[in-house]
Parts: sequence; C-alpha cells; structure tokens
Amino acid sequence: MRLRNRHRLRRRDIKRLREEAGILLPEVEALEEAEMEDGTIVYLAGDSIIMARRDGVLIPTLRSPILDALPSIVVDMGAIPHICNGADVMAPGVVDVRGEFKAGEIVVVRDERHGKALAVGRALFDSGELKTLKRGRVVENLHYVGDRLWRAG
Repeated sequence: MRLRNRHRLRRRDIKRLREEAGILLPEVEALEEAEMEDGTIVYLAGDSIIMARRDGVLIPTLRSPILDALPSIVVDMGAIPHICNGADVMAPGVVDVRGEFKAGEIVVVRDERHGKALAVGRALFDSGELKTLKRGRVVENLHYVGDRLWRAG
C-alpha cells in the first residue's frame, strides 16, 4: 500500500489533533500525516500507523498503543471469521462487555480465547443496554485485521 502526501505535522497541528482525538491519540513527540490510495488519512508515529480518519471519523488502528485503554467487546470464536471479513458485530456473538461506553463511542472487538484485538468499531448501544441484547447489530466494524489499513501498517 502506497502512502501519498506524507509530511510531518507541526506542534500546533498535533495539539489540535490531540484536542479532537482525546484518548485516541497517545503521547507522541513527532507525528506524520499521509493519505492512502482510497482517501483515508493516516497518522504515523515512526513507521506505524496509529490512527486514521475515515469518512471524517478518527479511529485508532489495531497497532495503536492505546487499545488497552479503550472499552472492549469480547466475541465468541465463531464470530471471528465474519468480523475479520468486515462484518459488523452481532449480539449473539458477544460473550462479554468490558468497560463503560455510550452509543457512538469507539470500542475494541476482542476474541474470547486470547483477548487479541480483532477490530475497532463504533458501539450502536450503551454498554448497559448491549449486555441485555439477544439479537441484531451491536457494533459497526470500522477497521479489522486484514483490511487495507491493517495491511498498510
């Protein structure tokens, strides 16, 4: 995957981005911005893409060091192939909800066996409500293992 228009951000641009991103942007000294072929804006610390902007939404990547600070949805092993192909998380596949969050907030989707991060998504329900659901979509999949952003690095 080729990155276009790669350039180093100024301190004031990093400060502005940090204000917008909040917890999603870890403490970094230097940050670069680039554009992927599909128009996704990515933010790099060194050679690792740690955050991306897709359709105006900032999301941490699966390589971001702040994933452990975000709330998580744990899914059963049967849901993993679907999520890793870009499917949204469905209520029957959820086995645990870790942390508190509101609808619309960013969550990490993890597998039940190893706790590995499989995807980053947007919660469609509050954490308390999600625990009671038995059917339907509960998390919109924004970035997952194997997608272009993950392969880019």
